[in-house]
Amino acid sequence: MKKFLSLVCMITCIFGLTACGSEETYTDYEQRKMDTAIQIATQYVIPSLENFEDEAALESFSEYTADEVAYMVQENVGITVDGYAYKTAIESFNSAKKTIGGITAVGDADASIDDDQIIVHVDVTGAKQNAQAEVIFTNDMFLSMESAALNPVESMGGLMTKAALNTLIGMGTVFVMLIMISLIISLFNFIPKIQAAFSKKDKEEEAKNAGIDKAVTQIAAQEEPEADDTELVAVIAAAIAASEGAASTDGFVVRSIRKVR
Repeated sequence: MKKFLSLVCMITCIFGLTACGSEETYTDYEQRKMDTAIQIATQYVIPSLENFEDEAALESFSEYTADEVAYMVQENVGITVDGYAYKTAIESFNSAKKTIGGITAVGDADASIDDDQIIVHVDVTGAKQNAQAEVIFTNDMFLSMESAALNPVESMGGLMTKAALNTLIGMGTVFVMLIMISLIISLFNFIPKIQAAFSKKDKEEEAKNAGIDKAVTQIAAQEEPEADDTELVAVIAAAIAASEGAASTDGFVVRSIRKVR
């Protein structure tokens, strides 16, 4: 028992050291870039994207090219962006606002570095539902915005509602399948009856065919002796005619002789 406890403690310590060793560490320069990225996202990117709340503003801005959008944002907002990414971000924010009901406050933010990108996540409070904004910058001194999106966050009540709905759908599907299986099993009782009906029909056909064959055999058996008697009479008549010197057998009358039982 003591050896087992020692082994458990050793494994726990190993996992603890692994977790501590996997914690991301950044240099001072990287940390400053992340802090600057958070500031740009919360104070410039999100507020500028909030301005496109209606379809008219979105359509008017969509007429510009990517280079024109990048130039306008640089001149009016003071940040460097990719024109295509900014136009896509406008559509994302406009679509999310229909769900969350507009942004009322910008909350906490955090940043992380992923190779050549700095990813910033910002909590956003909405009028009807909260959301999280994700803004991605280039990992260099220019911190150019490469992507931005606003994603609604499901509340606990919404998650519970979806879970309950999924449960009901799953249970309903199971009940429907059980009912269908029960119906199929109940139809098995009719299979022997159907087989018996077909077997009876086949037997009747066989009996009918057997009767026809028997009748044909009897008729053939009756016709064969008659044919044999005719041939025998012809032979005897020819023999008698030959013995008497007659040219033909027309003068002979042949009567059939039958035995009386």
